[in-house]
Amino acid sequence: MPSSVPADIPEAAGTARPAAAPRSSGVSLLASELKVLFRRRRTWALLLALAAIPVLIAVAVKVSSAVPPGRGPAFLDRITQNGLFVAFTAMLVSVPLFMPLAVGVVAGDTIAGEANLGTLRYLLVAPAGRVRLLLVKYAGALAFCVVAPLTVGLAGAAIGAALFPVGPVTLLSGGVVQPLEAALRIVLIAAYLAVSLAGLSAIGLFLSTLTVVPVGAMAATVVVSVVSQVLDQLPQLEWLHPWLFSHYWLGFGDMLRQPVLWDSFASNALLQAGYVAVFGALAYGRFVTKDILS
Repeated sequence: MPSSVPADIPEAAGTARPAAAPRSSGVSLLASELKVLFRRRRTWALLLALAAIPVLIAVAVKVSSAVPPGRGPAFLDRITQNGLFVAFTAMLVSVPLFMPLAVGVVAGDTIAGEANLGTLRYLLVAPAGRVRLLLVKYAGALAFCVVAPLTVGLAGAAIGAALFPVGPVTLLSGGVVQPLEAALRIVLIAAYLAVSLAGLSAIGLFLSTLTVVPVGAMAATVVVSVVSQVLDQLPQLEWLHPWLFSHYWLGFGDMLRQPVLWDSFASNALLQAGYVAVFGALAYGRFVTKDILS
């Protein structure tokens, strides 16, 4: 019997260990989410589709005659002079539809996909918790928002360098930067677009909590994106434009000035933060009361 007293001491000391469990479980849950997300064939298919956009643009310009100035997307007529403009053109072309489509697929699947597969109830077993799971799912969607524009930009720079000459880049302000700084501008534009897509991801997360059919949440997210851009083009609704989450999507041209103009970046970040706060709160309110057994 006396020997049983010391044996209990390690267990008593070990009672403090569960306090660190939620933190480690949150990190492991995020790591698991990112691993699952970027191992899916669907995710790779989306990224390959995005990477194909600059490839198609570069090949089309390469095999065609000279592009008349002012025709087609911005920067298109500069591609033959400098291959780095493939990246700028591709990111501009992919912003209105292709990137929102890819983000809508990922964000719409966050909660609804788990509910559809019947795995949601298992993910909510302690110590995961609903709030932590919701944050992890949104973090995964944000990670895709970072990777998607980077994929377009890097693929554009690579195919542009392979098919066209690369040299100093003339910016919109008239200044000239070396190729290395131009590559950094591509990364900066990708960061701008990642911030731009944060609000749409929050909307997709919220819509994903409303249904167990992921395709419905994906489609609704894409439709919301299209509607926002259509409303942004109507002059009769000019008062509404600054409040639309897509209003600053094409403002990354300020990243191509010397010096960089940060006003549009700050305004865009503030607007997206508002959408993240509002739709994050709506997603939280819906998810914490959601009956996962039904």
